[in-house]
Amino acid sequence: MEIPPLILVSNRGPVGFTDDGEGGTTMLRSGGGLVTALSGLMNVVPAVWISAAIDDADARVQAESDGEYTIPGLGVDTRGRFVVIPPEVYDRYYNVVANPMLWFIQHYLWDLSNVPNISDEEFAAWDDGYIEANRLFADVVVGALADHPGSVVMLHDYHLYTAPEIIRERMPDAFLHFFVHIPWPQPDYWRVLPPRIRERILEGLLANDIVAFHTQRYARNFLLTCEDLLGIEVDYDVMCVMYRGRRVRVRKYPISIDTDGFTAMAAGDAVARAEDELLRRRRRHLVVRVDRTDLSKNILRGFSAFDVFLDRHPEFLEEITFFALLQPSRQDVPEYVEYVQYITQIVSRINTKHGNTDWMPIDLRFESNLPLAIAAYKNFDVMLVNSIFDGMNLVAKEGPLVNEHNGVLILSENVGAYEEIGAFALGVNPFDIGAQADALYQALTMPHAERRGRAEAIREAVMENDIAKWLATQVADIDAVRGEAMLPPDDD
Repeated sequence: MEIPPLILVSNRGPVGFTDDGEGGTTMLRSGGGLVTALSGLMNVVPAVWISAAIDDADARVQAESDGEYTIPGLGVDTRGRFVVIPPEVYDRYYNVVANPMLWFIQHYLWDLSNVPNISDEEFAAWDDGYIEANRLFADVVVGALADHPGSVVMLHDYHLYTAPEIIRERMPDAFLHFFVHIPWPQPDYWRVLPPRIRERILEGLLANDIVAFHTQRYARNFLLTCEDLLGIEVDYDVMCVMYRGRRVRVRKYPISIDTDGFTAMAAGDAVARAEDELLRRRRRHLVVRVDRTDLSKNILRGFSAFDVFLDRHPEFLEEITFFALLQPSRQDVPEYVEYVQYITQIVSRINTKHGNTDWMPIDLRFESNLPLAIAAYKNFDVMLVNSIFDGMNLVAKEGPLVNEHNGVLILSENVGAYEEIGAFALGVNPFDIGAQADALYQALTMPHAERRGRAEAIREAVMENDIAKWLATQVADIDAVRGEAMLPPDDD
């Protein structure tokens, strides 16, 4: 299988730059699962990564480069290009349309009796922000294709829905692959958006050769949306759409983790030091959650379920700790600031209600601390992942992979990972607080043999379907589709 050169496109790239105070710039590595996931591809094939210039230093690096800047230590030959977007355009694109509008729609987060209000301001943000930013991305992609003919363009996520249509118009023969990393809701929820916005999103995605999702459910929802909202014929048997004379394949590729790398990290000194601290504080039972403070993560209901569990089973008082490691997210968005306040308030109430001077039932930390997160993964008896909706949720894979106590995973049925490992977890409806409380009790009292069997099954599934398989499956499909395009037409 021959892997073609790649042009990767995402809002944030693998690196950013900042002023060093002496007239130069310093390169900073970006975090996040997308960079980690794609590093496997970059280790075996030349790639150009296109991303938005977030800082003024990014824009300066782009201006001073000869089209592309070098990214040392990332892949065999990885270079970067920044898309320079005027600040007012970026604000409308990112802070009005992409976040929160599209994010909230795709995670079913809007309280539709009150929000959103789509007025002249939102339409202006769509036209002069989102569409304009996507055009600027498309301009840079077209330039990269001219410099690297034959490359496969892999675009990522909800920030870039309309860019493929612009690229296709200017480069009709380009191979475009688009990965949506968040849930794709059912068609009726897309009716929150006015027709000219939602139709432009669908038309943009249908300009690709492959549109990819993490689960079969989201891929099918996309086909339903095309059928219901655009009135076009879809083929559910082979998962494709015929659109404007082109066959658009719709695929599922469940993302995973670098199992070898993550296991090695779990055995490192930094994690061992974090473990020492964690184990000094734990009681007999340890419940763990590791999340961003995103509204979609359903943190409040998780704590409410723990409260109900303690009410129903007072024999666990002073015998259990709920360790919650939460990374603050989007604190420039009012709804997210308010959410952190709600989290703090509910934890304070539960600790006051059930705790005493020697024991607090919930150990709440607001910080980004990977060694401490992995230490918690290794030692949980129960891990709670109860998201309202989630594209995949890699925590549900990371934790069980390195856990050393045959810990039980409680998993929302609306999480992408549920398709792969839900049969071995305790599945819950994320809105049913009583059911989550019951699942906590079931997990903590589960016979040892059943705990071990479930834990081993999840580990085996994660190791078999690791990040290498995720990448290889996509490359194989790209190779197959490109091969079909090169076949001569039938004589019939």
